[in-house]
Amino acid sequence: MKTVYLMRHGETLFNQQKKIQGWCDSPLTELGRKQALIAKNYFIENEIELDSAYSSTSERACDTLELVTDLRYARVKGLKEWNFGDLEAEHEYLNPPLPYGDFFVAFGGEGEHEFRERVAKTVLELAQADAGENILMVSHGASCRQFMRAWEHTSKVELQGRITNCCILKFAFDNDQFELLEIINHDFSGIR
Repeated sequence: MKTVYLMRHGETLFNQQKKIQGWCDSPLTELGRKQALIAKNYFIENEIELDSAYSSTSERACDTLELVTDLRYARVKGLKEWNFGDLEAEHEYLNPPLPYGDFFVAFGGEGEHEFRERVAKTVLELAQADAGENILMVSHGASCRQFMRAWEHTSKVELQGRITNCCILKFAFDNDQFELLEIINHDFSGIR
């Protein structure tokens, strides 16, 4: 059995400014870098030796991964965030109420099921091909949420609230099946 740690990136400038951020990118903030170091400590404190690592091609995900581990890693387009089309970098108040469904298709973005399929297929293929036991994948909030939805039928753990920055979703992977074992939303209240 393998364990896949699917993790959201740290806080970015656009997160701070409440801007829609999918395929567009912005840098990690100082808080985002500190969040990544707290996530790194989760692996150290729990004596989890990571065997391999993957990141979305977005800078915010790569930078987060590089703060968490020194492992060489592969950048994978399939781990990218939802494509929000023409609404990229616009203010979040333009988002519709959840669930988004196919709202962004009209703006040149991805539909929800298309997006979910992309992320689920990518994570599955990476887990199948990787020989390691503990695999880290750094991605994005909606990507993580859609992967959870793809495998909710095999999981008893449910998320109450949001996938916060640097949240880690711990999945067991066996016989081409994922099961969500734990959701690690870190306490960042002590960050200065």
